[in-house]
Amino acid sequence: MTMTIEKFINGIPKAELHVHIEGTFEPELMFKIAQRNNIKIKFKSVEELRKAYDFNNLQEFLDIYYDGTSVLIHEQDFYDMTWAYIEKLHSQNVIHAEIFFDPQTHTDRGIQFSTVITGIHKALINAEKEFGMSAKLIMCFLRHLDEEQAFQTLEHSLAYKDWIEAVGLDSSEVGHPPSKFQRVFKKAQDEGFLTVAHAGEEGPPEYVWEAIDLLNVARIDHGNRALEDDALVQLLAQKQIPLTVCPLSNLKLRVVDKLKNHPLKRMMNNNLLVTINSDDPAYFGGHLNENYIKLAKALYLTKGDIYLLAKNSFNASFLSDAEKLNYIKQVDDYQKQS
Repeated sequence: MTMTIEKFINGIPKAELHVHIEGTFEPELMFKIAQRNNIKIKFKSVEELRKAYDFNNLQEFLDIYYDGTSVLIHEQDFYDMTWAYIEKLHSQNVIHAEIFFDPQTHTDRGIQFSTVITGIHKALINAEKEFGMSAKLIMCFLRHLDEEQAFQTLEHSLAYKDWIEAVGLDSSEVGHPPSKFQRVFKKAQDEGFLTVAHAGEEGPPEYVWEAIDLLNVARIDHGNRALEDDALVQLLAQKQIPLTVCPLSNLKLRVVDKLKNHPLKRMMNNNLLVTINSDDPAYFGGHLNENYIKLAKALYLTKGDIYLLAKNSFNASFLSDAEKLNYIKQVDDYQKQS
């Protein structure tokens, strides 16, 4: 019997490279932690909160996203949120994850940097112990805040260098170009961090150029609008700078009007190193496998396409060459058995 594309996707080993840990925060757990911390939130029920997830654009989403994080106070809260995500990954055969966290979302409301990162880090250590899953942390600067605050956050992070692989740039893109953070990214690189940045989601192709030329990024997060610039597409293909694409996020935030119009296949046809990711799965209607499955159906992706995308997820990662080879062998073995 031929394996369905859905079953093939569910079983193939894969990595996730673009996910915000705060965006994995499911309403059920949010309510549980709010009660535990005796914090009142403005929604009376899980159902009411889920209905509020029907937003129109990136800013409306960010407003509710930041509101939800207000219940996270203690190290245990950050651990519980991260562990819930890890368990979901394990159930979907995700064997490596590179996870964004937004310390400024928490330090701005008086939570210690150490509280945030220690809770997350402990969950990642347990992921390795319990599931053999590897994980890396990427610390993001909130681009709607100023450069000085980003420098302060970078300073906080230096005591935890061993726990953080890279720095990134997220939050409201339009009006906050990568060039705004050129100096802080230079300092981060001098301290030994790799760099990535959200660019070309709602912002123009120029933001992708800036991320590459000024922030010296190893990866572009999203990058949809790069396709509007032929010279940029050529550069991305030639240098194999990865794009971490998030289909259900693009649909929910109206970056695309329908999944069948998603640019992933065009990216693949242009020889871009593209990967599929979930972004903020609690808010956007699906974790990694749901993103693969829904896009596969919309774009008529083949098992060969899925196999390539799974391999890309490791090739685009910050794993060592030896680790990449080991993981890609698992992908190859799965494909041969299927």
